[in-house]
Amino acid sequence: MSFELHELGWDAEWARVFAPHAANGLIPARVAIEFNYIYRLYAESGELQAQHAGRLRHQAEGRENMSAVGDWVAVRPTPGEAGGTIEAVLPRRSRFSRKVAGETTEEQIVAANIDTVFIVMGLDGDYNPRRLERYLLMASESGARPVVLLNKSDIAEDLPADLDEIAGRAVGIAVHAISARERSGIEMIERYLGRGRTGALLGSSGVGKSTIVNALMGEQLLKTRDVRASDSRGRHTTRHRHLILLGRRGLLIDTPGMRELQLWTQSESVRETFEDVEGLAAGCHFTDCRHREEPRCAVKQAITDGTLAAERLESYLKLDDEVRSLDVRKDARAQIDEKRKMKTVSQSLKKLYKSRDR
Repeated sequence: MSFELHELGWDAEWARVFAPHAANGLIPARVAIEFNYIYRLYAESGELQAQHAGRLRHQAEGRENMSAVGDWVAVRPTPGEAGGTIEAVLPRRSRFSRKVAGETTEEQIVAANIDTVFIVMGLDGDYNPRRLERYLLMASESGARPVVLLNKSDIAEDLPADLDEIAGRAVGIAVHAISARERSGIEMIERYLGRGRTGALLGSSGVGKSTIVNALMGEQLLKTRDVRASDSRGRHTTRHRHLILLGRRGLLIDTPGMRELQLWTQSESVRETFEDVEGLAAGCHFTDCRHREEPRCAVKQAITDGTLAAERLESYLKLDDEVRSLDVRKDARAQIDEKRKMKTVSQSLKKLYKSRDR
């Protein structure tokens, strides 16, 4: 099966950036699936299986420099085979990132070169506005347009109240109630897509991401599983990030549910996501007010007056603390990386001087 590059999102700007690689005999392809550093690519000639060139792996400073689903890459095809070698990753226009699980301070690219981030939350027992705030914070820095999809509207106990609550947290962001199972409201998703445009479905397990894909495709393309009745938590149906073609309606990246969503963002994103808190903060007596123990705090006064929910400030402070802690760890990692580079350069110079002295 061959692919039309423009339906994969290719345009004149990508062609301009790719020109030096084309001159070296490489071809463009888009990463569709990643599995343990083995990639399935969509190219004009069809599907290819590829790995990174050794030089690219050696030069990569971290996993964020390696290919991710949604990336455009420069590939050297293997003659006579449906395979190739990834020689370069084109600069990303957008990316949704998180910190890798565990203690390692490293970025993981969840989806690259996306136009719209669809943040999916179920209106069942897994309903969690605070988790949504975390997604919104990370989406604000992705470079893509965030849209909130409240799925399972057919079983919501009080849909108008849910919509009001989420709209109050997703300030300035479109919020849509849908039911993928009933195929209600699915047309709202298509409004953000179109030929060559890419969306990414993000959310925890069981919110219905695979069901949304099936509803858009009009067929059972992806497996789905029922959530647990006790807490509405899902089990991983989608095991790998997957770029799905919707024909002339665009592309959609389906992602596994993320049970651990550690932030990888900047302090500025917290202020953008919590515009309501930041707006009130302008009235604080102290310009560096942290809205904790400081006197004459306009934010805490708004809570007393009932114009701001205490839970909203609590979320703001928790996420702000987490981002500040992340900044410290990033700085520490940067210093370690710089020392390693300097050590490598020093060793190389020593070898060079020894060879000259012989």
